[in-house]
Amino acid sequence: MSESEFETRTVRPYALTGGRVKSERSDYPLEALVEMLPAAASAQGLTPEKRAILQHASHGYISVAELSALLHLPLGVTRIVTSDLADAGFIKVHTSDPVEAKTGQSPALSLSVLESVLNGISAL
Repeated sequence: MSESEFETRTVRPYALTGGRVKSERSDYPLEALVEMLPAAASAQGLTPEKRAILQHASHGYISVAELSALLHLPLGVTRIVTSDLADAGFIKVHTSDPVEAKTGQSPALSLSVLESVLNGISAL
């Protein structure tokens, strides 16, 4: 067990989220893919959980469900911590929302979304 895993397991979930059970964008689906952004390279003062998410996302796309399992954290906690990192501009979360909901286009998935899913599956 690494030091980061030990730190993660000894902190109560409500402490990791500051007592929050939801955030504005914490309703990410299980299959949402997390991608690390260049701004994360200069991130400082992050909690062990946030550092672990960035470390896993630095190797390519990883799902919210995978992060929850790898960090041994409840899914709700992982969603909130992931949302915090997205709000800070350190990661981008790709969801499978229909294209028409955002752009008024047909519900067919865009090529970039399909590529993201393919990359996520290939990473497994």
